[in-house]
Amino acid sequence: MRQNGFRSIKVRLNQLGTVLLMCLLALPVHAERIRELANFAGVRDNQLVGYGLVVGLDSTGDQTTQAPFTGQSLTNMLSQLGVTIPPGTNMQLRNVAAVMVTADLPPFSRPGQRLDIVVSSIANARSLRGGTLLMTPLKGADGDTYAIAQGNMLVGGAGAQAGGSSVQINQQASGRIPGGALVEREVPLNLGGNGGMLELQLNDADFGTVQRMVAAINNEFGQSVAYARDGRVIALDGPLDPNARVNFMARVENVQVTPTEAPAKVVLNSRTGSVVMNSAVTLRQAAVAHGSLSIMIDTRFGVSQPAPLGQGQTVVVPDADINIEQQEAYLQIVEGAQLNEVVNALNALGATPQDLMSILEALKASGSLRAELEVI
Repeated sequence: MRQNGFRSIKVRLNQLGTVLLMCLLALPVHAERIRELANFAGVRDNQLVGYGLVVGLDSTGDQTTQAPFTGQSLTNMLSQLGVTIPPGTNMQLRNVAAVMVTADLPPFSRPGQRLDIVVSSIANARSLRGGTLLMTPLKGADGDTYAIAQGNMLVGGAGAQAGGSSVQINQQASGRIPGGALVEREVPLNLGGNGGMLELQLNDADFGTVQRMVAAINNEFGQSVAYARDGRVIALDGPLDPNARVNFMARVENVQVTPTEAPAKVVLNSRTGSVVMNSAVTLRQAAVAHGSLSIMIDTRFGVSQPAPLGQGQTVVVPDADINIEQQEAYLQIVEGAQLNEVVNALNALGATPQDLMSILEALKASGSLRAELEVI
């Protein structure tokens, strides 16, 4: 009775999944705002990085014998504060850890604004819980300092150890400091400085979407203000006044555009065995035979003993049993013009995800699979 109940539930779930899939396929393609499809050139984040020290740890810091740069960094910091460490002093710094600090500097940031930072250990510290990050300059790709970080660590992990046993939950060698950095320098950004010309860059290059964007923007303003440069960049003739330029950019971002349908693509994850395909994937008629081969090796160990009062020795004799099984495979017709038909055709083969990858590659080579294969 239980098996029948499980089968009925499985059938209902499969039917429900098919119905949901068909409903998704029936949904019309909606227009999207340009701000979701493209960005203005120059309006982007900038990555910052810095090297610093975390102090106040509960004997979980770096071991200076294996991480000498931690002691060197502390010596240099103390010398700047007027404290001189005698040469050759062996400092046992169990409460100090060397870390790297990273942050993203948003566009239009001004001095005094706060940034969230991530602090990560670079040596052998066991945990950064309870530590305090000392003043750390955060530099950009050009080597200039754009922010200063400092504050108390927030570590989500926890752990304990005693008697040679230990237990740990989540990662303790890194943490965050919300608002832990102060912006000291802004990134120069010149929008429309070249005669008011702006550039709109699509997230994904597509000539059809660029054409529709240009038409929609010109229709919004009632004149030709947008010009396509290639399959990704659109030039905009914006006003020179800063206030009017901001209003112009806001109107452009909110223009509704229906992007063209994405090309047919199947993504194969070779590490996890995941197979993902979009709705544009189609299958021309093809015949596929699928069978799995399994090899089972079982080794049993027996003991061979000599006869009583004999001169022989007792030895262990291995006995290997090898079986090879291959499931029967029959040619099956696969074909589908819509995503649900493609899914049903592939499911009919009864293949595992790993086998399905090989089948999709073979279908692509035969010309039956009308999609691009991408392995990640």
